[in-house]
Formats: sequence, C-alpha cells, structure tokens
Amino acid sequence: MRFMATLLMWLVTTVLLALAVPAVWVQQHLVDGDGYAALAHKAAADPGLQAATASELTTQVARLGTGVNTETVSLVAATYTGGSTFPEQFAQANRFAHRWLFTDSVRSSVDPQGRWVIDFAPMLSDASFKETLSDYNITVPTSVPIPLTDSAPSMLRPGALRWAATYGPWASVGLAVLTGLAALLTLFIARSRGKMLVALGVSGLLVGGGGWAAIEFGRRRLDRVLDNMSGNIRRIAEVMVDTAEASLHQWLNISLIVGGGLVVIGVIVTLLVGLAKSS
Repeated sequence: MRFMATLLMWLVTTVLLALAVPAVWVQQHLVDGDGYAALAHKAAADPGLQAATASELTTQVARLGTGVNTETVSLVAATYTGGSTFPEQFAQANRFAHRWLFTDSVRSSVDPQGRWVIDFAPMLSDASFKETLSDYNITVPTSVPIPLTDSAPSMLRPGALRWAATYGPWASVGLAVLTGLAALLTLFIARSRGKMLVALGVSGLLVGGGGWAAIEFGRRRLDRVLDNMSGNIRRIAEVMVDTAEASLHQWLNISLIVGGGLVVIGVIVTLLVGLAKSS
C-alpha cells in the first residue's frame, strides 16, 4: 500500500514539474511585459535582426517621405541598429505588440484590419535619424505600426490573451508551489529517502529531456505560423523565436542538471544508509 502511494505521488510530482517548468517560463518571458521586453532586448544583439530592422526602417522612411535616398538612409539605419541605444528602443517597440495581445490598451483602430502590429515610432524618433529625416522634411508620427501578419486569425485579436496576463502569475506560482509540496510529500511517505531522491532526479531528467523533444516538435508547427509573415518582419520574428527557444533550453538544462544531481545524491545516500545498516 505504501509503495503504491509513493508511486502515485511520484507520478503526480513528475506531471506537476512538467507543467510548472514551461508555465513559469512562459509567465516570466512571454506573458509578463517586462520579461518580454527583456527577451526582445537580448534578441536585438543578433546581427541578423539588426540587418532586418535596418532594412525595414529604411522602407518606412521611404514610405513617410518623397525623394528619399534609400542608400543614405540605409547607412544611417545600419549604424543605428548596431549602436548602443537600439536594444532598448527595440524592446520598447515590442512592448507595443505585447500590449496589443495581452491587454486592451491598444485597440484594433491602430490598424483598420485589426492585424497584430509592432510600433517602429520609438526607433525612428532616435537622434540617429533626426538630421536625415529633417533633410527630407519628414515628421515621425506618434505611432508607425508595422503588421506582423498579413491577416490575423480570429483568435488573435487585440486583448485576446488578456486572461493570460490576469491569471498567468497565479497559475505559475500555484504550479510551482504544488510541485514543491508534492515532492516533499513523496519524500515523506517513501520507505527509502535515497531511492526516492533518485526517482525525483529521474523526474527532472524526464522533464528536461521531454522538453527538448517537445520544442523540436513545436518548432516545426511554429515555422508554419511564421510562413504567414514575409520579408524583414519574418527575419525579425525568426530571431525572436530563436532567442525564446534558447532561453527555454536553458531552463530545461537546469532541470537536467538538477535531476542528475539528485540522482547522484540519492545514490550516495542509499549507499551510506546501506553501509550504516550493515555495520
């Protein structure tokens, strides 16, 4: 009976851990506005993203003015995206897209078709562009929304994920607490603490390894979603996805490391207990 209870609690703990790790990561890096901005800030260091953003900024300047020398603007844009102010302003631009999806503070009136957009106005307002824009008598509007997709699906509308912003923090914290409590309860009812530490380590290894496999499977589906984008926006989105994927990989690696550590500790504890009983 005790064995079955221990096995059941181990399974519950493993399932909770498999839910808690991605849930906490999603809350901290995607749902939370500051976390998403930090992710964008990190992605902005990628040369590919910088080149794509510079190209898109050049396109927008040409759209806002007439007789624009795109070669000159392109050089200015490339210098700007390679500078120290770009990461922060790119993060600020991405906050606009985040608010569009996770709050109702950005209405679909920004884009008549209700498409998901990113605001390039903070970047075009940088001092790097001031002289160039002045030469062409261009005044940067309050917002320069760039559609991320040509047509947003019905479920992807302004404020569509507001519920995630409201309940996400509670859900992630709740899952983390439940996982910890389940692990402690499993250790408490187990007949052998050492063997159970090994089993909990295996849980961490399963979650880490399974997470890597799930990312590989999910990336194929996500690539099909990215096919709805084109040009510079597609390149920017790919780098953002790659950055997010690398971040989640780090979390899964921690799960693998902790799981492996628990296995080693459990084996040592089991050996020491066995030696103590034999002596």
